[in-house]
Amino acid sequence: MNTADRIQSLRKAKGMSQEELADKIGVSRQAVSKWESEQSLPDIDKIILLSDFFEVTTDYILKGIETEKQATGRPPLNAMVFFTAGTALNFVGLVVSCAVWYERQVPMAIVAGLILMAMGCMNFGIGWSLSTQNKEKAKRLFWTVNIWLLSFIPLSMIYNGLFSRVLAPYPLIGGNRFGLISFLVFWLVYIAACLAVILLPVRMKRRNEA
Repeated sequence: MNTADRIQSLRKAKGMSQEELADKIGVSRQAVSKWESEQSLPDIDKIILLSDFFEVTTDYILKGIETEKQATGRPPLNAMVFFTAGTALNFVGLVVSCAVWYERQVPMAIVAGLILMAMGCMNFGIGWSLSTQNKEKAKRLFWTVNIWLLSFIPLSMIYNGLFSRVLAPYPLIGGNRFGLISFLVFWLVYIAACLAVILLPVRMKRRNEA
C-alpha cells in the first residue's frame, strides 16, 4: 500500500467522498483525485492537515508506519498508571487498617487492610502484564515504594504477637520496662528489612555486571 492507497483507504473509512475531503482540507476535488491516483503527492502542509483530520501520523501517510494504537486498535497502556493506582490502594489499605483498629480494636481492621492491599497488588500485576510502556520503571518503583507498605502490617502483627499478645496492624508499646526498647527495635528491624529488599537486587545486578 502506497501513499495514494492510504489516503483513499482513510477517506473511505470515514465514509467521505473526494469532494467532501477536499472541502475539509481546503483543496479542489481534482487535487484529491490526483493524490489517490498517484498523479501527485500532497504538499507537506496538506499532509499535516490530513494527519490531523484522520488522526494518524504523517509517517503513516507517507511511509505506512503505524503507531501502536493503529496496529492494535487500542491506545498503548502505560504501566506507570497502574503503579500509581496500585500504590494508592495499598496506602489506603494501611491507613484504613490502622485507623479502624485505633477506633475499635477489631480483627476486621486487619482483614480490611489486607484485602485492600491485595487489590492494590492485583491491580498493578494485571495492569503491568497488559502494559506496553514503562514496564521496567513501573515494576522497580512499585516494589521500591510498596515494600514499606506491604510489610508493615505483617511485621507489626509478628511484633505485637511476641510482645503484647495483641495482633494490631501497627506496633504497640508494651507495658513492661522493655516496651520502649522493643518498640525501637521494631522500627530498626522494619527499616533494615525494607532497605535490604530494595538494595539486594541492585547489589546482585552490579555483581553480575562486574
